[in-house]
Amino acid sequence: MKVVLHGVRGSTPAPGAAFVRTGGHTSCVSVTVRGEAAPRLVLDAGTGLTNLTTLLGGAPYRGDLVLSHLHWDHVQGLPFFRSGDVDGADVRLWLPAQSGAEPGVAGSAAALLRRAMSPPHFPIGPDGLAGRWRFDACDAGWFEAGGARIRLADLPHKGGRTFGIRVEADGASFAYLPDHAAGAGDGPAADLVRGVDLLLHDAQFSDAERYWAEAYGHSTVGDAVALAARARVGRLVLIHHAPARPDDDVDELAAKHAAAAPLPVAVGREGDVLEP
Repeated sequence: MKVVLHGVRGSTPAPGAAFVRTGGHTSCVSVTVRGEAAPRLVLDAGTGLTNLTTLLGGAPYRGDLVLSHLHWDHVQGLPFFRSGDVDGADVRLWLPAQSGAEPGVAGSAAALLRRAMSPPHFPIGPDGLAGRWRFDACDAGWFEAGGARIRLADLPHKGGRTFGIRVEADGASFAYLPDHAAGAGDGPAADLVRGVDLLLHDAQFSDAERYWAEAYGHSTVGDAVALAARARVGRLVLIHHAPARPDDDVDELAAKHAAAAPLPVAVGREGDVLEP
């Protein structure tokens, strides 16, 4: 299983020379399982989704797209995803059931997504994307998508239902928790990530910024390390970096915690290719 980080910033993209090393695009991860030439599973559709078109060499995307939640930094790449907006694309998009979007109710998931993606907010709605798109709402639990087994679990995060995602394939596992108020207590998160080979976790705030972490429903880097240690994770890769935190500060913050952590801790960077 190969995991590629296409976007690792949170809240807004971060352009400029001070952010190039870590990357400025928002949340998106692709997964390619053994035996496949290209990814058939994508997690989140932030602006980093635009990088997937390059990885695919411009070929149409055919696979699943699972959204952790519907905040702008996790969906803004959808209408700019060229490989998903061409004839020949075949995409099944999964989003958390909420606000009238119900599993098995035709059109309800697309209707919820349309509230943010339609005129006057954007020129087209979800039904304006080329190719074949299907939209489904889902609840917490296990299902299969993109050649992998996936488990969704509800996480504390402000402003709508938010999932943490566990992916298992090829005898390996990783978990993706880009938006998680870990300081509020483990809840279902520890069980979701327990024993995974790789944890990609929210690292938007420093421990000194706990007030803001709690205000926005995010984690501190210390929270992420503590959760990974309690859940006996193989290694921790920090993602969802603050958009105003330049590369040097991201590295310094991570290094401070890695030195005392009981497991390997690294900075997730745009373009990283990871094998759990």
